[in-house]
Amino acid sequence: MGSGQKRNKLLVPEASKAMYQFKYEMAKEVGVENQIQGDYWGHVSSRDCGAVGGGMVRHMISTIEQQIAQQGSPTGTITATNVPTQ
Repeated sequence: MGSGQKRNKLLVPEASKAMYQFKYEMAKEVGVENQIQGDYWGHVSSRDCGAVGGGMVRHMISTIEQQIAQQGSPTGTITATNVPTQ
């Protein structure tokens, strides 16, 4: 992919390093970390990349569900996690 083609941007740019680390943790959990060469994911199949992304989403949803269960009200948690878009 060319450098000018990346359109997905984080809503909170400060979270970039944490998301990068999270992606590699999920790759290890899925079992594809040995296919990644440095930052190059070209040898990882689309299916495995999808498994990494899906694992990330499942983990994030689980975290929010746990927060909702602890607080007892989904409204406060959802409002606190929403960041206004520009």
